[in-house]
Amino acid sequence: MVTRTISVQLAGRHVDLTTSNGIFSPERVDGGTQILLAHVPPPPPGGHLLDLGCGWGPIALSLALESPHATVWAVDVNQRALDLVRRNAESLGLPNVNAVTPDDVPDDISLTTIWSNPPIRVGKNELHRMLLHWLPRLEPGSDAWLVVQRNLGSDSLHHWLQAELPDAFAVTRAATSKGFRVLRARHRILDR
Repeated sequence: MVTRTISVQLAGRHVDLTTSNGIFSPERVDGGTQILLAHVPPPPPGGHLLDLGCGWGPIALSLALESPHATVWAVDVNQRALDLVRRNAESLGLPNVNAVTPDDVPDDISLTTIWSNPPIRVGKNELHRMLLHWLPRLEPGSDAWLVVQRNLGSDSLHHWLQAELPDAFAVTRAATSKGFRVLRARHRILDR
């Protein structure tokens, strides 16, 4: 794998990180991820935090930098991306990052938050399957934050989430910027 070093700002710090071709946005933090990181509240200080479709790791690394006592799950199907996340986490001294495939996240783990620039280009059916797998794993009262480009279906995804999970989740548009939407899906606390 031919790698390159890029300088970026994550969690208010300038850091040098390693990327490579064959992954999403290898030359910079992409615009959608920048918008997500600019519009989410600080992550929970503990618990299990998920970056779904982590790529080389800007979201997972930001979560780990901001919540050093949390366990961060950087999930991707691309082994090259996972190797880069591991390398970047080690270079930043972040032992709380687990870069793994989806099957390697233990089934009994409940998530405290999900931050994701989801892989829209996998197709609508696969994206919906992924979200229906991960969103119900959020602890009640916790949020998923998703950034999606408007012209790649953010509004239809918003409506689909509302229709698919009407009782369990409150889905709102938290921000709009530069053609992107940040969606917030709050796992409702249901009365028993």
